[in-house]
Amino acid sequence: MPKEKRELDPLAAVVQRLGVLLAAGVAPVSGWGYVAESVHGSDADRVRAVASAAAGGESISDAIADVAGSARSNASAWRGLAAAWHVATEAGAPLAPTLAEFATSLRSLAQNQRDVQTALAAPAATARMVMGLPVIGILFGMALGFDVLGTLFTTAPGLICLALGVILMLAARWWNRRLIASARPKQLTPGLGLDLMAIAVSGGASIPRAMAAVDEARERCGLPAEGAAAVLDEVLELSRRAGVPAAGLLRSEAAEARRMARSDGERKAAALAVTLMLPLGLCILPAFMLLGVAPLLISVISSTVVSF
Repeated sequence: MPKEKRELDPLAAVVQRLGVLLAAGVAPVSGWGYVAESVHGSDADRVRAVASAAAGGESISDAIADVAGSARSNASAWRGLAAAWHVATEAGAPLAPTLAEFATSLRSLAQNQRDVQTALAAPAATARMVMGLPVIGILFGMALGFDVLGTLFTTAPGLICLALGVILMLAARWWNRRLIASARPKQLTPGLGLDLMAIAVSGGASIPRAMAAVDEARERCGLPAEGAAAVLDEVLELSRRAGVPAAGLLRSEAAEARRMARSDGERKAAALAVTLMLPLGLCILPAFMLLGVAPLLISVISSTVVSF
């Protein structure tokens, strides 16, 4: 999984400011310019790039998508913003409430990511700590006055222990990384498709036109499908049968998707604390015996034989 910073609060603040400016009657191009003058942090260059492109007459949604394509961090969030802007523009939905809702969604996702990172912190720290056990064993043997390093690097049994121990340590390192990576959230924008559909229908567009706008936005902004087509169809059918606006139901389902993603991340993090015991027991502890205990025993036996 790419090592990518996923702090979404600064971007959420930018989106929130844009929403407030547009609600006050500021034109979108001017709004980006005002925000670009005051923004700081990792997103400052991207905001200025969008403001510059918009001032030059480029489509704002295209400018945001271009920035997302070159972003090393939060690229998926920038693509989501580009898609939301495009859908709102195509469907005629008011941009100010759209931006306010998207900022709320970003903050919810940011909280989700912080919660998962907090849950992963303890298992990951445990994995790093136990990786040092073989080194501790070697240092302990040296502190007792035995030539543990000499045994490891100059004797046949020591070289065998060294080779097997290093292999086990490398295997444990790879295994730990795979386990931790599998526990991290893969979908950084859960519920985004439902949010985009809610934006589209809130502008008064028909369902077919709204779906076409969302599909076009996904394609133009490089957003993958979420696999939420069944949920979307179910919500739209419920809206039709109950005779209620679909936008509220869609936003509710999007919030539920984020809640489920948050719960799933916490569950995976909790399970990680148990699964990390596998490389500990099968790789690290045997490596500790091979690198720390076995050379010490060989040194003790060798010194005893020599003394006789």
